Amino acid sequence: MANMNFNTANKTLRQLLSNGLSYKVPRFQRDYSWTEEEWDDLWQDILEITASKDESAHYMGYVVLQSKDNEHFDIIDGQQRLTTISLLVLAVLKNLHEIDTDDLENENNQKRIEQLRSIFIGFLDPVTLVPKSKLELNRNNDSFYQNYLVPLEDIPQRGLKNSEKLIKKSFEFFYSVIKKHFKETSDNKKGVEMALFLETIAAKLFFTEITVSDELNAFKVFETLNARGVRLSSTDLLKNYLFSVVSSA
Repeated sequence: MANMNFNTANKTLRQLLSNGLSYKVPRFQRDYSWTEEEWDDLWQDILEITASKDESAHYMGYVVLQSKDNEHFDIIDGQQRLTTISLLVLAVLKNLHEIDTDDLENENNQKRIEQLRSIFIGFLDPVTLVPKSKLELNRNNDSFYQNYLVPLEDIPQRGLKNSEKLIKKSFEFFYSVIKKHFKETSDNKKGVEMALFLETIAAKLFFTEITVSDELNAFKVFETLNARGVRLSSTDLLKNYLFSVVSSA
């Protein structure tokens, strides 16, 4: 990879999502495709790091990003993992929202929801005061994600694309396992424990971030990697590159 313009850094999930950074799946990249096998693998990893004081970190592999300003990033490789983690976070927020306790703790839980949402899911633009999502999916999945998952609205049961069904099932999977995980925790302590759960995940999940400045370098970097998860094919990435060239011409 000589003569390539790229930077690498190991970053925790919290570092990836901090300081108003935003991530976008290129519009022609493949749709969401993870299934229960991958969801359960991730969940087992998370259970391990949140239960053990001895395990200080869990490696999530490479993410390949393209950016020209180091604030807005196109996700070249890693969208399945980042999308799934966002669905897990939203599942925690829904469980938090459903805790029924005394007025003071309900108020505290609402504050926790707002703070966790701003850290992991989206933030209020200080200039326009318009909410902005940290993650934008591809052209086939983003509308469904932004309209139903991000605001935790009721999800339609019919008329969904296959990839939207997978997103829905992923969210429901994590909602269910999180609810079960905290079943024995008293309602007055669930808010604290769920917030701590997410904070632990954010601190202990880490990635190798590779940032490139243009599509051609992204293509070269991608060819050398064998990151975890259901991967984008070289053909798909080349197609993304050609579409980006045409759209910017």
